[in-house]
Amino acid sequence: MGFRSGRKRGRALTQIATATLAATLLGAMGGTAAADSPAPVPAPLQNIQPQTLKLTVPWAGKGKAPNALQSRMAATALSTSGAVNAPSFHFSGVMGNGDLYQQLPSGNGFEPRTRVAPGWDIFKAAQNVDRDKDGFADGLYTWDGDGNLRFTSPKNDFETETSLIGGGWNIYDKVLSPGDLGGNPESDIMAIDKAGMMYVYLSYSDGRLTGRTEIGGGWDQYTQIAGQGDLTGDGKAEIVARDKSGVLWLYKGTGNWKAPFEPRQKIGSGWNAYDYLLSTGDVNGDGKTDLLARTTSGDLILYKGNGNTPDPFDKPVKVGWSYGAYQLMF
Repeated sequence: MGFRSGRKRGRALTQIATATLAATLLGAMGGTAAADSPAPVPAPLQNIQPQTLKLTVPWAGKGKAPNALQSRMAATALSTSGAVNAPSFHFSGVMGNGDLYQQLPSGNGFEPRTRVAPGWDIFKAAQNVDRDKDGFADGLYTWDGDGNLRFTSPKNDFETETSLIGGGWNIYDKVLSPGDLGGNPESDIMAIDKAGMMYVYLSYSDGRLTGRTEIGGGWDQYTQIAGQGDLTGDGKAEIVARDKSGVLWLYKGTGNWKAPFEPRQKIGSGWNAYDYLLSTGDVNGDGKTDLLARTTSGDLILYKGNGNTPDPFDKPVKVGWSYGAYQLMF
């Protein structure tokens, strides 16, 4: 597995953020926003062969591991298939004025933040994905206030391209891509509508999606849902969900897109102390997915993953403060 230097990764992150915003604003001026629909999906994909959608240009130049963190990741993050089950994504935060800031993982938390682009207050949600399973982000889904879902990916080392996946996504309250939910190599999407029904969309390598599959109801009982890759060491993407009483639940992945999660397992209570839960994957480089939580006072707390079930996290560690300034984090 190759690794990107901090400079090249930072340059790539800036390119994707800027290109995403520019394409979204251009689309808005062109009237691409679509009305809500019962099943927001793009054109039918049944006649498209997945191999024809593969992108062959890497996200950024790859070289030797630049630091001890990435050296540890090289030794711990690979599965038996050679794919990374716990990606290491950068942290992104959108300020109230729309400025986007990003931070690379440092091993114990995150490096100092960098301002990347303005105007990101138009987005309701965003999610990095790792399509080539080398552990780093090489694609980005964004969901704007008009209900449009877009995908931005690398065209070459210096350019990106953004495509409109579909409109009508305002029927959903939550949209998340925790990783491979259906047993294919791509990062799929789970979406929960306002009635609490969950749907799964399988993803193609260019970001386009299949039609949705209804999974089941009752998901409106959860106020926060987070996940990014393998949490328990079984090689499957998993999520955690916090209910309205503050109890956190673990949903282990199955790899079956028709029933992507096993019955829930209780992790613990008291999680209403946090107003935001998210995962950027592996923060400390041990090959296990971690969880980030923001306190109501704005402190950022890291829960390191340990691979155990049903207690998948070590004791919380404070890794930052003043994160209450962000209205969106991913």
